[in-house]
Amino acid sequence: MTTRPRRSVLYMPGSNQRALEKARTLPADSLVLDLEDSVGPEKKVAARDQVMAAVSAGGYGYREIIIRANSLDSEWGEDDIRAIALSGADGLCLPKVENQAQVEAAINLLNDAGAPASMQVWVMIETPLGVTNIQQIASASARITVIAMGTTDLSKELRVTDRIGLLYSLSQCVLAARAYNKEILDGVYLDLHNDQGFTDTCVQGKHLGFDGKTLIHPKQLAAANQVFGPSANDIERAENMIAAWKLAEAEGKGVVVVDGKLVEAMHIDEARRHLARAEKIAAQQTK
Repeated sequence: MTTRPRRSVLYMPGSNQRALEKARTLPADSLVLDLEDSVGPEKKVAARDQVMAAVSAGGYGYREIIIRANSLDSEWGEDDIRAIALSGADGLCLPKVENQAQVEAAINLLNDAGAPASMQVWVMIETPLGVTNIQQIASASARITVIAMGTTDLSKELRVTDRIGLLYSLSQCVLAARAYNKEILDGVYLDLHNDQGFTDTCVQGKHLGFDGKTLIHPKQLAAANQVFGPSANDIERAENMIAAWKLAEAEGKGVVVVDGKLVEAMHIDEARRHLARAEKIAAQQTK
């Protein structure tokens, strides 16, 4: 019930000062300031310094700030994690996680560097081995709050040419997220000229159980926020269900029918979750 909304999670290149500034005004629930894929080798160190300065300067309001480090097997990974530990960001995003040992090594670095207990770890699942080991990865630490799918790399590794080839992997990761009480984010959509295709993929992701969508461009924010947020109908139905449930409880009943559908306690829990998210989203919009 206390989970923050993560409908829209926008990657921003850490080497682009203008993008870091613009991010302060965008309607994204979360921002991933990237030191990895979007930054060339010659700019890695400068990007790290630039991102740390941007986070220190603040001004991002309600937006959750996550920094994606380079992998630990790179020459920049350890220094990235040490810097992130004391950056004031909400969390560290680990790319290409394939086993529990990688998570533990990163968390040991965070702890040794003095990261606050509240600092989250997001794990990116981008390879067949990551999917295969998702149970051990998801259960590796209480610091892990989010599983983020890296569907571009995963598609390449699996040699699939259509999203249907990812469905088994996506569902395996959703199962692990629910088993270990983590949030899970769908991968990016690369075709910036296909708005309908993007929306359709968001809808499919929501049906598969994802909590939100990772994004590569601000133009994708509105659709992601709409699809992954509670609709007006969702809110109205949730309110009706809870009202009917209270009447049923007063009469000593354990079930109730709302709009012709049977409602039990588990449905009320979900209705309350919808309303809690709607309240947090509404609160964000006033900031």
